[in-house]
Amino acid sequence: MPQIIVEYSAALADVFDRRGFALAVHAQAPAMLGNDGYKTRFRPLDDVVIGDGAAENAMAHVEMGILSGRDAETRKRLSALVLDLLGEHLRPPAHLRVQLTVEIREMDRDTYGKRVT
Repeated sequence: MPQIIVEYSAALADVFDRRGFALAVHAQAPAMLGNDGYKTRFRPLDDVVIGDGAAENAMAHVEMGILSGRDAETRKRLSALVLDLLGEHLRPPAHLRVQLTVEIREMDRDTYGKRVT
């Protein structure tokens, strides 16, 4: 069920263990959410302007959609977990200054649909 979209500066492609990150989230987050069926998609970004636009600025942002109804403390712990895992699986070179961010958003439980065929 959780829908995870990771956007990241293309300059990080060779230093970001994307599969390792996804598998770690898929393995550890269910303890908080109590479900499975995670789907993670990665989007490298060629055109990114961060802060003052300096070439050494890079970013990785995780948007994780979960069904509505979790309390704020659970969402906060989930955000911290995902941020920690992102940092563990991204090893930028010293010349890059990388901003890592996570957004946990709720998907309306009443209108979210899923079918497995």
